[in-house]
Amino acid sequence: MAGVKNIAEAVRALVEPTASELGLILWDVEFVKEGARRILRVTIDSDEGVTIEDCERMHRAIDPLLDEADPIDTAYDLEVSSPGIERELRTDAHIDASLGETVELRLFAPVDGKKSFCGILEGRDESGAVLLTVEGELQSFPRDRIAKLTTVFEF
Repeated sequence: MAGVKNIAEAVRALVEPTASELGLILWDVEFVKEGARRILRVTIDSDEGVTIEDCERMHRAIDPLLDEADPIDTAYDLEVSSPGIERELRTDAHIDASLGETVELRLFAPVDGKKSFCGILEGRDESGAVLLTVEGELQSFPRDRIAKLTTVFEF
């Protein structure tokens, strides 16, 4: 079986045109193992938000494409969902789409005794580091030190 990252990239290339045709944004594709199950998780978004009907339409549209192309040589479950209100930002496109939002950034190792920072996402610098305004101060976090970056929904 091809590497998990290669599978996700192959599926992304295969289903992205379908998402566009349906008026949806392909937010993410992951191929993961959860317990004994393998899951192909396709996450979609839309400027108007995602409904269960959108997820069902996308599922029905890509299921035959995946069967025909057969990019995964093992049994798996297909899940189509929305990224939710609090979403993980894993790619440059995710970061660029979330500028100005409040985010939580978790590091692999502490900086000045802290592993978690909450602030306003300002973007990326020329090296790709994530820029956050934390308590009024612009801070830069190299991508290879970030364990997780997620939007924060303020109630």
